[in-house]
Amino acid sequence: MKRIFTAWITAAVLLAASACSAAATETTDRINGSQTADPATANTAPVASSAASVADALSGKIATHENPADYTWDAGSVIRILFNGDAILAEGAGVTIEGSSATITAAGTYSLSGSLSDGRLIVDTDDEETVRLILEGADLLSTTSAPIYIRKAAKAVIILADNTSNSVTDGAAYTVVEPDSDEPNAAIFSTADLTIAGNGALTVTANYNDGIAGKDGLLIHSGTITVTAMDDGLRGKDYLVILGGSLRISARGDGLKSDNTDDPQKGYIAIDAGTLAVDAGGDAIQAQSDVLIAGGEFILAAGGGSGNRTAETASAKGICAAANINIDGGTFSIDSADDAVNANGSVTVNGGAFEIRTGDDGMHADATLTVNGGDIQITESYEGLESAVITIQAGTIRITAGDDAINVAGGKDGSGMNPGMGPGGRPGGRPGKDSFAAAGNYFLRIHGGYLAITAGGDGIDVNGTIEMTGGMVLVNGPTENMNGALDYDGGFTITGGILIAAGSSGMAQAPGESSSQYSILLNFTNRQAGGTMVHIQDGNGANILSFIPARDFQSIVFSSPDLQAGGSYEIYTGGSSTGAFQDGRYTDGVYTPGTAYTSFTISGKVTRIGEGARAPR
Repeated sequence: MKRIFTAWITAAVLLAASACSAAATETTDRINGSQTADPATANTAPVASSAASVADALSGKIATHENPADYTWDAGSVIRILFNGDAILAEGAGVTIEGSSATITAAGTYSLSGSLSDGRLIVDTDDEETVRLILEGADLLSTTSAPIYIRKAAKAVIILADNTSNSVTDGAAYTVVEPDSDEPNAAIFSTADLTIAGNGALTVTANYNDGIAGKDGLLIHSGTITVTAMDDGLRGKDYLVILGGSLRISARGDGLKSDNTDDPQKGYIAIDAGTLAVDAGGDAIQAQSDVLIAGGEFILAAGGGSGNRTAETASAKGICAAANINIDGGTFSIDSADDAVNANGSVTVNGGAFEIRTGDDGMHADATLTVNGGDIQITESYEGLESAVITIQAGTIRITAGDDAINVAGGKDGSGMNPGMGPGGRPGGRPGKDSFAAAGNYFLRIHGGYLAITAGGDGIDVNGTIEMTGGMVLVNGPTENMNGALDYDGGFTITGGILIAAGSSGMAQAPGESSSQYSILLNFTNRQAGGTMVHIQDGNGANILSFIPARDFQSIVFSSPDLQAGGSYEIYTGGSSTGAFQDGRYTDGVYTPGTAYTSFTISGKVTRIGEGARAPR
């Protein structure tokens, strides 16, 4: 069911929708039959609050492309075109046949069936109405050009008839008809707005270049579509919109692409629903401006996956936008050689479930990265989250990173690899760290959510200021003293939430004295083995902290509302707990003591225990 796209359709189209839904007669066919809601009413479901941001982002961008009338036609007016090897038969006017090529010269509805061994269907009309092509078991092959070429039309709609399988295949070399143009350059190519809908199946094999390409807008309403392409799979120059369907794309170039560079309001990709499996040599999803996702199921592979990033290569990202990325929901499995999610502007995640493996960054934005909700699992990365400003409002985030789990810095991501440390802490990686500078306008803001980190480099590295007002942050940081579980260049103010950061002691930092919540910075005399519990209890024996770092550590930073001014506390190592366990932390339960280590009293905003730590700022 479509949730957000009603906002895109103009008032005139909405009025037409209400009229069309009541106009069904015995001579009217619909793409969805009687078992599926009419598109006129399918888009009127209540809009969830999480989806509103995508609708807002699209406001003023979307052209009036989809019209409910696109999916309704008079069965009695359909002109049938039959393919039989190298012969073509048209049962009606509006079609010109020359050998194994048929040209549609008038708007209307045309049914295509049969097999064409080496020929083309061309649409070339000055009419202002829509050309509708119903594929009803059509198999088209052209060895010299695009088997379906919409040269000129007001708008074209391809309907995949119910319970039919259709195929379009081109050759490896095109015969150029227009020397000054590279058109057509896809197995299905349209110079007009193109919609594909219906409940049937379409297989496109593009041996020359792109699979399905629209020079204006390309909209996928429904259908089971499989594309294998030498270059890009689906390309809508002005925009690519996917409202539903099941898509399987295998492309040597980009999987889904929109590449209008002339108009900043175009060149975007918007996805409302559907199932998309994309295996791309380049980016799985790539937009010249924005990528806007309200929902859907995504299985994205780029550049051979995370294990294939061994040197500087062409872009091979999961989701890539030259401007902004806005994700409100959906399920995502991303395995990319380059960044899993990357925007030159901002990335905003309002919801969704992510499983990410990447040879570079999990999520990168040059300007701002904001997480307002969702479940983000980055199981393999060079760096987890990276941007000049990162804001975490809510959601669950787990990160495993070979270098910094969170990196707040300015500049563009170099996307290079470090030979010393690769994804997941493996050897082999970038030839050098990205070149980022420290500045006063770089911020990490944590206002809520749940964040669990395991990092080979800094757990949290901020070339600016950290502000924490709430949430839960658990850091399993580096074992080497050249990095720290926390590393910031400006200040760190904490006023709420729980912070636990374990790592090496040589660069250890705690929140600053300007904080309103109390913190401790505990440096052990000797390195502690990963898996060793650190337990803190108050003078009455009440549990304050029971935490088991996943990696070797010599430092613990802890901040919690449970730490009170003047309070006395005891620290133990080892022992066991019967409490609920998650990401190294026990809650509730009974602690069985291990070895008493030391005791302390809170005397200031930051209480330092042990030697060798950097002073807080």
